[in-house]
Amino acid sequence: MSNFRKSQNEAHPNKTNTILTGIILLQILFISMQIWLLFGALNNALEENFGFALTTFIGSLLMAIASIWLLRYLPEPLRKDSKNKPMVSPSRNP
Repeated sequence: MSNFRKSQNEAHPNKTNTILTGIILLQILFISMQIWLLFGALNNALEENFGFALTTFIGSLLMAIASIWLLRYLPEPLRKDSKNKPMVSPSRNP
């Protein structure tokens, strides 16, 4: 895992896009499940079923931690190499 970021930066843009798409889909899944759990927890809290509300809170907290942990695998933005650009001198002397 120590060279994951280096390998990811050297990967083909199609592979990077695939990783990014997977991360986005997992984030959407986690957030959708958290909203569903929030709805269930609020309904059960109103019925004074605090055991279920506590269980859904713990599940939602674990999904939030997983979502934040998943963000570390986001690829870095593509940058153009400044090494290949021609150097232009700012002097105006011909």
